[in-house]
Amino acid sequence: MTLADAMWTRLAAAFAATLALATGAHADDVPLPGPVIDGPVTKLGAAGEGVGEPLWELGLGAAAVRFPDYRGSDQYSTHVLPLPFVVYRGRFLRADRDGARAILFAGKRVVVDLSLSASVPSKSKDDGARRGMPDLKGTFEIGPNLNVELWESGDKQFKLDLRFPVREAITLQSSPKAIGVTFSPNLNLDVRRFAGNWNLGMLAGPLFADRRYHEHFYGVAPEFAAATRAAYDAPGGYAGWRATVAFSRRLGNAWLGGFLRYDDLHGARFAPSPLVRRDTGVTAGFGISWIFATSSQRVQTGD
Repeated sequence: MTLADAMWTRLAAAFAATLALATGAHADDVPLPGPVIDGPVTKLGAAGEGVGEPLWELGLGAAAVRFPDYRGSDQYSTHVLPLPFVVYRGRFLRADRDGARAILFAGKRVVVDLSLSASVPSKSKDDGARRGMPDLKGTFEIGPNLNVELWESGDKQFKLDLRFPVREAITLQSSPKAIGVTFSPNLNLDVRRFAGNWNLGMLAGPLFADRRYHEHFYGVAPEFAAATRAAYDAPGGYAGWRATVAFSRRLGNAWLGGFLRYDDLHGARFAPSPLVRRDTGVTAGFGISWIFATSSQRVQTGD
């Protein structure tokens, strides 16, 4: 997979680095993907041998991100965050332009890896739908991800994948709590060397989750009911759909990229919740990192 999710990988890393200083902004379902690899490592060169690409690269920069406080919220937050750049081109563990993942099985067209996702905490604002309710805890999600390569052009410029990530969500707190299972199948198209060496990624697909997960975000317990907020038990099932477009480019020691994500909640099982104020939402961000350290050991990646 997937350039689109690779951008989210870097942004999620930035969110993780600032969790301790969270100001109440909430990025719902920030995916740390388990994408399809380009190919296995075939050769490991000694230092200075100059074979392939560096085994690892490190960098640091900044990103500006604007997003709704949660899917369905009518309030937005904008933040400037640190943007780590981490590349590791190992045989089973990888973090590169296709995202971060641990490879469990790699065939010619089918790959099974670990799919990760996260959300940062959200404070209940005095003028928001969750006024007087407990703050939303941040979450961490992990589970298997089946990736199927549907098509790749002969020059490897275009690649179309179908992915089936299933994840268990766990709250980030002193006593972690499992809050449900998510399923987000999606179709992803990567375009490499587009319009002057830009990489372009586009993905779209429906979202599903069980009752426990939806209750965490959209349920209203009777003790928090008010004149303008009825008690509500959120059911499981369909959660709308999502589409993401992302772009990135490497310019010498600089990496830059951005994304635009659209969420649609029409028909979502939890849409009647009084916490859902909008049926659509847009998230956007742009970041740049400067690569300051590179491994002298080289690998060949099958690109």
